[in-house]
Amino acid sequence: MDVTKRFNRIVAIYFQLQAKPIVRAQDLAEQFDVSQRTIYRDIKALEQAGIPIYGEAGTGYGLVEGYRLPPTKFSREEILTLAAAEKLMQKFVDPDLFRHFSSVLNKIKAYLRYSDKLNVNLLEENMLMGSLAHRFNENVPSALSILFESIAQHKVVNMEYQSSASVKPVHREIEPVGVFHQGNYWYFMAYCHLREDYRQFRIDRIQKIQLTSIPFTKEHKPLSHYLAKEDPSPTTTIRISVPLVYARYMEWERSYYGFISEEITDTGVIMTFECKNMEHEFARWYLMFADQARILEPEELKERVKELLANIQL
Repeated sequence: MDVTKRFNRIVAIYFQLQAKPIVRAQDLAEQFDVSQRTIYRDIKALEQAGIPIYGEAGTGYGLVEGYRLPPTKFSREEILTLAAAEKLMQKFVDPDLFRHFSSVLNKIKAYLRYSDKLNVNLLEENMLMGSLAHRFNENVPSALSILFESIAQHKVVNMEYQSSASVKPVHREIEPVGVFHQGNYWYFMAYCHLREDYRQFRIDRIQKIQLTSIPFTKEHKPLSHYLAKEDPSPTTTIRISVPLVYARYMEWERSYYGFISEEITDTGVIMTFECKNMEHEFARWYLMFADQARILEPEELKERVKELLANIQL
């Protein structure tokens, strides 16, 4: 059993070496839940099997440039996963990036057996993904692709960006750090030369975008570093009580409003939030369930909801 487990691990390490320019022993050890010494032995086994690996302990490993094996045989589950991934990509990325992904997938499909191609076609015909409106600006179909290219090449991007607070787009020169998806939108973190600081942007608000040949002026830390910074905005503790039958309808959006925890009682569900925008965002969201939910605290939220109700024009 241990021999089989080690063999599977060594094979998995080899595929990672094929897929990445540099693989660190520390990352492999964490992934496979073994010691770094074990990873060193696995690397040695690959070298003894004739795999040309460069690098050393403490830095990272990679395959000698130009060394690649012919395309491997895919399992049935892997093939169907690729087909499903294409559908997901069609929904969640911009048209330009999806076109590139489909091109790659078609090249992979060319190596499949006839029966596997039939399975892929059958899945594609019977898997539908509803589109989400306004995820990208239709006039800028390659925004995500350009940002990826900028990050990979360390090249400055010029863009016209219209924030929620601006009447018209503002020209920005930025150095993108990373891209992430949250809620229903794609966001990216970048160093903005206009603001001389790091800023978070939403991709669908880009009106124009162009990759330049200008190299980055700074060495940027990984995206996780900037996302991990604490938001200095104060929060308000909110507690509401909702009947159990209605609480499930709130699960989809409550995380956007600072949801912390819930307690199921005999009378329903008590939800606790730490909200950064109680007066405008939370109060208006609460109105969707106001005929069933009850505010436990704070009193300020009760007064704000009453104000909104008083201003409703029928």
